[in-house]
Amino acid sequence: MKTVLVVGAGRYQRAVIERAREIGLRVVAVDRNPDAPGLPLADVGRVVDFAEPEAVVAALADLEIDGVTTVQAERAVPMVARLAEALDLPGIGVDTARLMTHKVAMRSRLADAGVPQPRFTTVASPQEAEQAARVVGFPAVLKPAAGSGQHGVFRVDAVADIEAHLADTVAVSPGEPAILEEYVEGIEMNGIVVVRDGKVLLVALGDRLRPSGIGFGVSWVHLYPPHVEGEQLVAAERVAAEAALALGLRSGIAFPQLIATADGRVLLVECAARIGGMMAELLEHALGIDLLEVQLRLALGEEVTEEMVRPRFERATAIRFLTAEPGHLRAGRVTRVGPLGPVLAAPGVVDASIYSVVGETIRPVQVISDRRGYVIATGDSREQALERADAAAALVEIDVEQGR
Repeated sequence: MKTVLVVGAGRYQRAVIERAREIGLRVVAVDRNPDAPGLPLADVGRVVDFAEPEAVVAALADLEIDGVTTVQAERAVPMVARLAEALDLPGIGVDTARLMTHKVAMRSRLADAGVPQPRFTTVASPQEAEQAARVVGFPAVLKPAAGSGQHGVFRVDAVADIEAHLADTVAVSPGEPAILEEYVEGIEMNGIVVVRDGKVLLVALGDRLRPSGIGFGVSWVHLYPPHVEGEQLVAAERVAAEAALALGLRSGIAFPQLIATADGRVLLVECAARIGGMMAELLEHALGIDLLEVQLRLALGEEVTEEMVRPRFERATAIRFLTAEPGHLRAGRVTRVGPLGPVLAAPGVVDASIYSVVGETIRPVQVISDRRGYVIATGDSREQALERADAAAALVEIDVEQGR
């Protein structure tokens, strides 16, 4: 029996731990949080901070590991690459891991490769704000050089906005400059690119809908099939694949985000080296593709065939995340969480989960951790799938005390 090491055992890592065990793998999971929900699901769960790969190697010295992976933990990606090299296991490589997690390095490499993307520049101090604004223009997006979960991300419309938010953005990635990017209007898409031995086996895209306001960077709906069609969809698939290869991915899964503009262009926003945004669940219900098994096989250096990433069917699917202000939930301290049964029994619903627990505080949506659950629904069209997901989400019962 082969053993796979899953780095990070938080909520979003549970699915890969469970899937690994289902296909007969022995699972070792590590997380610095002793209460991480994935630890008890693994065959071996150990509390260790994976920010220190040497500590992980030492903590697992008594185990034989055949592969190492993460699927949702962005900050774990560089550590997975370092662990793979330290243990002489298959991996994407330390250099590629950095290119796909460090936004300044990513933008520079994509520019060298000619991949279309928004205008960008770096800004390290308030004194550089005006010059950065001249390069990029307004509106723009201020981001940390290395970060995840939409922490430290702000839309800015004036030099004063850059100056006001810069300290918070830089604090997410200490010692690094922030990056200022052109804000581009258009249809946003999430993608999945599967690469094996330098060959692109799959490119799948779906719409990424988001609210307005301070939480503009947090997707609250994932929708398949994408709205974009024809030549622009072909261009989007090409840009997604080119980005993954330009960043050095030779065997792995990439998670690109793109924008299709009204004038027919497609720009690459970011490209992560992981399965992000519940794309595994979207592809499972929309196309019948087991992306988690694909990821596990890649981590173990096993063959991934074109058959494994070929759609078995195609149906409209929507993932509606549960959020507050805007969203179906109310902000405040949770006093009661109702049953999930009525949600799961709603028409078209194939899966749902509520993260909230009594005593926690639901906040207006600003970062990804403000999403407090999800509903997945299918339908005869993308519109029906989204309507069903919305209707089911409205059945979620979470009582709160407001103003606390």
